[in-house]
Amino acid sequence: MNASDLCNAYLDALNRSDLEAVQAMFPANGTVVSPLYGEQNAHDFYANLFADTSRSDTTLLNVFSTSEDGSSVALHFKYNWTLASGKLVSFECVDVFVLTEDRKQFQKLTIIYDTAPLREDFEKLKT
Repeated sequence: MNASDLCNAYLDALNRSDLEAVQAMFPANGTVVSPLYGEQNAHDFYANLFADTSRSDTTLLNVFSTSEDGSSVALHFKYNWTLASGKLVSFECVDVFVLTEDRKQFQKLTIIYDTAPLREDFEKLKT
């Protein structure tokens, strides 16, 4: 599976809220850096994200190779995120992935988006 296939499989698993499939895309020591959740182990991050989510719907806008050696890739997509509370928030984001050495999994994900429009609703989930 090449990086583009891995990215498409990632968005598909995210849309299906398939925790096992998303976690399988990261090694046990994989990490995610998120504007809302901070830095976490990837497997823990997705368990937390899916607990806070009733539905995810993504629309891929662009895929960018971010390094000459092919060790990283970035996805630009629209994310329609329905929180567990039922509140729908929509935003564009960029996910920057560093691939494992064998290029079969994601070692690290850095998520980039403006949290201002949804921070209040997200904080309500955590209280």
